Amino acid sequence: MPVAQFKSYLRKMQGGGNHSPHPIQWRNALCSWLGGFIGIALVGWLDSRSSLTTHDHLLLIGSFGATAVLLYGSPSAPFSQPRYVLGGHLISALVGVTFYKLLPDPLWLSSALTVSTAIVLMYLTRTTHPPGGGTALIAVAGSERVHELGYWFVLDPILLGVMSLLIVALIINNLSPLRRYPNYWL
Repeated sequence: MPVAQFKSYLRKMQGGGNHSPHPIQWRNALCSWLGGFIGIALVGWLDSRSSLTTHDHLLLIGSFGATAVLLYGSPSAPFSQPRYVLGGHLISALVGVTFYKLLPDPLWLSSALTVSTAIVLMYLTRTTHPPGGGTALIAVAGSERVHELGYWFVLDPILLGVMSLLIVALIINNLSPLRRYPNYWL
């Protein structure tokens, strides 16, 4: 790569333009808090009723926490729309379970293949949801109980958890006159 191209490449990393934070709307903040609380409480309650061991807590996975931030904190963002949330998690869970079945070891390789494949499939299906990468990784790097679930992992806990979070998002985000959720379904 010639020096001029390399310098141009490095300049891209400086960022561009000015970005000022959005104004704080207290009603939106309250809806964000309420949605996050109710969404995660519902998922946690469902988790406590699950037949899984108390060690696994599959419905209280990190990727659902990240989804809650998007759904309740930035409900108008593209990655927060139902198509992205549902599709991103389900595709990523399917990819994760499949890679664990095909190539469980070495973990570093199956993890890298799982996340990168989930990324490209979410991109190609227009369902990119960043927390989906976490869901894919959990399917590969999770406990033995996660692995025993096989493809059931896609339905319970993933589909059950995502649908719970989406239902709460539909109810809570539309309480504020300043919000509308979703912006679109498809």
